[in-house]
Amino acid sequence: MDLSSTSSTEVSLKARAARVAKVAAAHADDVDKVGRFPKEAVEALKAERLMGIQIPVDCGGEGRSTSEIAEVCTILAQACAASAMIFAMHQIKVSSLVSHGTDASWHRDFMRRVCDEQMLLGSATTEGGIGGNLRNSICAIEVDGDVCRLEKDATVISYGKHADAILITSRAHKDAPPSDQVMTVFLKDQYTLEQTHVWDTMGMRGTCSDGFLFKGEAPAVQILPKPFAEIAAQSMLASSHLLWSALWYGIAVDAFTKAQTFVRAAARKAPGTQPPGLVQLAEMSSQLQVIRSNILQGLASYETALADHDRLSSMAFAVAMNNVKIASSEMILPVINQALRICGIMGYKNGTPFSLGRHLRDAHSAELMISNDRILGNTSTMLLVHKQETGLLG
Repeated sequence: MDLSSTSSTEVSLKARAARVAKVAAAHADDVDKVGRFPKEAVEALKAERLMGIQIPVDCGGEGRSTSEIAEVCTILAQACAASAMIFAMHQIKVSSLVSHGTDASWHRDFMRRVCDEQMLLGSATTEGGIGGNLRNSICAIEVDGDVCRLEKDATVISYGKHADAILITSRAHKDAPPSDQVMTVFLKDQYTLEQTHVWDTMGMRGTCSDGFLFKGEAPAVQILPKPFAEIAAQSMLASSHLLWSALWYGIAVDAFTKAQTFVRAAARKAPGTQPPGLVQLAEMSSQLQVIRSNILQGLASYETALADHDRLSSMAFAVAMNNVKIASSEMILPVINQALRICGIMGYKNGTPFSLGRHLRDAHSAELMISNDRILGNTSTMLLVHKQETGLLG
């Protein structure tokens, strides 16, 4: 159930991802049970040199496409969804650098460091008082000559204690409106974190996205040169919706695999008869195909839009990406629930080859990251002025 084709370079990338997935799978249950950072999987990602694969070749990376990165997310998610989410969120931050930092010398040098040192990039876009609305900030960056300073009540920082650098949003200056934002790179030795919230969640426990009071001071050149509104529209929107969708699809694929194995075992026990769950398995296969097609279409649309600045910033593109996220996040839970019905008590229990509790709990994050209600609200506003494409071929 690959999301990409199978050229020799892709096979090599998949092989690297598969080796990481093997490590992640060995620790996935413990990561989930204890709610700890999946250090073994992240170390394996670094050992396979996967942290900088999206970065252009002339900045030390491999220039991999979003489709290739989405495939890695799917492979990892079949082993450990938290590890896949960490990789996806890291790559979402990298996409902002690639899309909007290549013309700035500091950010080009930083991308080389990400590749050379296999740095893990964290994200701090949420804030006390605004919740998950990443397109508004209360805090403001202070620029004093060549230095910038920032203090932010970040209610969630993705794997904050474990990141090598954090990309953080704020208002552009103290007199700026909430939507006039910038994004700044702060290296680990340029900030302090005072923990304010604990990441004790139902699922995605290994992402360890605690809340912190962030205080940082760094050279002002580390502020990305483009407004965050442009960064969000042209890289973060698509990257987050597509990479998250790919990993959610991976969770559903693994649930399907467990159900398929269960049905095959039942068939071997009673040859010549139709095993229970076989028809449901066929229905799951059909649902997975729809999810996969939705993501592939979104990836194709994004990679086409990368060559067209106007399309990349258009309402039509934003609506399309929002719809990819809404559809994939809402379709995976029925698939996993169906797998649970097939596997029965063996899927309900922990510690069996067919256990699906972790899958269900991780999958529930899909409708909440970013909230589907918020996305639907944004889409409905855009649809007041944008005509929906209704043709079969677009």
